[in-house]
Amino acid sequence: MNIIILHGPNMNLFGLRSANNDERITLDKINRSLKHEARKLNTTLKIFQTQSIAKGINFIHRNRNTADGCIITPCAWSRNGFELLDAIAVCRIPTVEVQLNIAFDSLSFGKNSIFSKVCICSETGNPYQAYSSALATITTYLNSD
Repeated sequence: MNIIILHGPNMNLFGLRSANNDERITLDKINRSLKHEARKLNTTLKIFQTQSIAKGINFIHRNRNTADGCIITPCAWSRNGFELLDAIAVCRIPTVEVQLNIAFDSLSFGKNSIFSKVCICSETGNPYQAYSSALATITTYLNSD
């Protein structure tokens, strides 16, 4: 099973946000945790982080024929990333959205996310829990077909 993961804008600086909460969670640590869980599920991950919505769209397009599922953390795109929303809808890749809880998303981008229209579900919480739930949800969904 092949899952693509798209991290949206500023996720590369996630460690700065987590430091504000007296935690030491970085995007690299999140990705390593996901890869570890994926190995247990016999799943291959392809992970990409970008500030550019155009590059995010290209990532979805390039992987549309090989990806069985997608996990997206849209961050600021949650409210205005209609181009990316359309790419996910057109490519018809089953997708789970990850939104971080208020401690890590102080601007509450996840509220009223436009991606809820095309995603299987949205997983919310602290980073490790939300991503772990997203990976479990997408693999369970794909295995049920």
